[in-house]
Amino acid sequence: MMRLDQETAYAKINLALHVRRKRADGYHDLESLFTFARDGDLLTLEGDGDWKLSLEGPFASALSAGPDNLVLQAGQRLGEHFGISQGAQLRLAKNLPVASGIGGGSADAAAAIRLLARLWGISPDDPGLNLVAGQLGADVPACLASVLLRGEGTGTLLAKVDGTQLSGLPILLVNPGIPLGTSEVFARWDGVDRGALPAGDPLAVAQAGRNDLTVSAAELVPEIADVLAFLETLSGITLARMSGSGATCFALFESNAARDVGAAMVSLAMPSAWVLASELR
Repeated sequence: MMRLDQETAYAKINLALHVRRKRADGYHDLESLFTFARDGDLLTLEGDGDWKLSLEGPFASALSAGPDNLVLQAGQRLGEHFGISQGAQLRLAKNLPVASGIGGGSADAAAAIRLLARLWGISPDDPGLNLVAGQLGADVPACLASVLLRGEGTGTLLAKVDGTQLSGLPILLVNPGIPLGTSEVFARWDGVDRGALPAGDPLAVAQAGRNDLTVSAAELVPEIADVLAFLETLSGITLARMSGSGATCFALFESNAARDVGAAMVSLAMPSAWVLASELR
C-alpha cells in the first residue's frame, strides 16, 4: 500500500533582483538572492495509479488541474527521465496567490519533484532532479533547493549561500490581490543596467541590492507602490521590497512581535490584500 506523504511548496522571495541585460535569445541576464519562507502551498500524495491532481485552498479556482498544471508536468517528466511508468494521485492545497512573484507554479513543481523522488527511491542528490527542474522553468531549480541561493545567468546558475544569519527571520508577505504576468513586467523594463549584485554578508547584500522590476511592475499594478510605501512606515523593519516580478511585496522584521503588529496594521489598512506572516527557512 502506498505510504501517504506531504511536501510544502515554500514561498520564494527575491531579496534582491538585478536585471543586467537582455540577451540575444530573448531572455535576461539576472543576479538574484533567493530565499524561502517556511510556509507555502501543500502537496499531498494520496495514492498511485493514473496521474490525477485535485485542487483545494483559497486560490484553487485560479488553476487548472489538467495536464498543463506544472505539478503533473513535473511528475510525468520525472518518471520519463528515470524510466518509471507509474503515476500518482496528488492533492494541492493552493495557499499562495498565483502570478504573484513568490514561486507559485515553480514551487509546486519543485515540491512534486521532491515528493515523488522520495516515493520512487531517487536520491535527493541525483543530478537528474535538477535536470528535470530546469526543463520546467527558470525558477524551478531554485525552488527545488528551497535554501538561500545566489542566482545568475537566467537565474539557473545557482550557488548556495550560508543562510544561518537569515534563518528564522520574521517576514511579512503582502499581495494587493492583482495577478501580474512575468513577461508583461519584463517587457516594460527600461533596459538600464544599474550594476552588479554585491557579494558578502547576505543581509547586507540584500539591503544594498534592489529589484529592478519594481518600477515596471508598479506601472502595471500601481497598488504595488502603495503596499511598499505602507510597509516602509512599519516599526521594526530591516528591509521592504517587491519579490520577483510582483505583485507580492515583503518586509523583514527585527522580531516576531513587530511582524505581527505590522500584519495587523496591513490587514486593517488594506482589507482586500493577501497577508502572510511567516519566517525564513
